[in-house]
Amino acid sequence: MSFDAQPHLLGERLEVRPLAADDFAALCEVASDPLLWEQHPERDRWREHVFRRFFDAQLGSGGGLAVVDRADGRVIGTSRYHDYDPVASEVEIGWTFLARRHWGGETNGELKRLMLDHAFRFVDTVLFHVGAANTRSRMAMQKLGGRLIGEAAIAYYGEPTNTNVIYEITRQDWQRLRAQPA
Repeated sequence: MSFDAQPHLLGERLEVRPLAADDFAALCEVASDPLLWEQHPERDRWREHVFRRFFDAQLGSGGGLAVVDRADGRVIGTSRYHDYDPVASEVEIGWTFLARRHWGGETNGELKRLMLDHAFRFVDTVLFHVGAANTRSRMAMQKLGGRLIGEAAIAYYGEPTNTNVIYEITRQDWQRLRAQPA
């Protein structure tokens, strides 16, 4: 069975579906908040022409996903599967951003649980690359159970090279974490 990088996933609060070209306007509106990007290496991604480059790369990746709030049907962010390696039995999850009104609650946790549950049907390890200075995302990874395993210098979408830290969650760790009482 080959990895499905653009599944349709349903959670209690979220629908995660393949990213489509007509999602640009809704996602551009969400991304236009400069505070979303204040800890991101590309801090001006709130500008439409900069966001367009990011969006087009998401759309062309074959793994881009739209995140929809099931309560009102609005697109509230995006995420992506990337770099599936069947030999190493791993895939990366990343390029996630969510509207600020969904920060600090259950949204990111539900999104990542849906994506991890799906990924672990196919792979043994999921990797996450996080900007080294992005403390919010690093705390979210730790809350999710990610284990810091290293760092890498990476350039995305024509951006300058930046240091990312790499977290991993293995299928075995995920099963143990999911079995723990909430």
